[in-house]
Amino acid sequence: MKKVKGRMDESILVCVYYGPNGERLIKRGCKIASMLDCPLYILTIDPMPFDEMDAEKSFYISSWKELAQQHNVEEFIIKENEKRPVSKVIAEVAREKHITQIVLGQTAQSRWEQMTKGSIINTLLQEIPFVDLHIISVSRSVRNQEGHFEKGCRAYLVKEKEQYRLQFTHSKAAEYEGIFFKEQGTDFNNGLFKFMKNKQTLYVQVIEDYVNDFTNVDITDSIDEN
Repeated sequence: MKKVKGRMDESILVCVYYGPNGERLIKRGCKIASMLDCPLYILTIDPMPFDEMDAEKSFYISSWKELAQQHNVEEFIIKENEKRPVSKVIAEVAREKHITQIVLGQTAQSRWEQMTKGSIINTLLQEIPFVDLHIISVSRSVRNQEGHFEKGCRAYLVKEKEQYRLQFTHSKAAEYEGIFFKEQGTDFNNGLFKFMKNKQTLYVQVIEDYVNDFTNVDITDSIDEN
């Protein structure tokens, strides 16, 4: 049973696109909704049908749904096989759900512009001028990390003594399922493994096929300035 919100004159919509910044946007939206004690909605849009999404996209959606459940989100909305401009879809959802504030990530502009061939921000301001837009900046570390890794692929961790070995085929011995992001320019399986553990999304370091340490690698808050 959902908690009755204190204010129904305000409602928040978080728009997420695939990538490590999605979780940060959802948490920001949750914080705003908690402060206002109002309903929160999460929206993701994909031009492909849901059953044709690759492993990386499916994993992101699973992670976002888990976050939505943890924070008692009003509704997680997936607009699949969507051929209309993204701004049109966002505006439509905003009207249907009586949204008063929208949270967008800065990276969504460049990615979604390729699909819409126009400025999302300007279009939304014209379509739904009654809605406040929150454009959340993306930390430099996320942009850098995204450029250093290949496209993620489905992978599994199998325990071997005190270590966990990375493998790409499912077996009964697999203890964790997630997405492996391989570092560019390496002949070995070095990179990051993203998975869910104790209802949290974690990134752990993979060194030559093995995970020795389950300490979460923070890819959004720290960066070498040099």
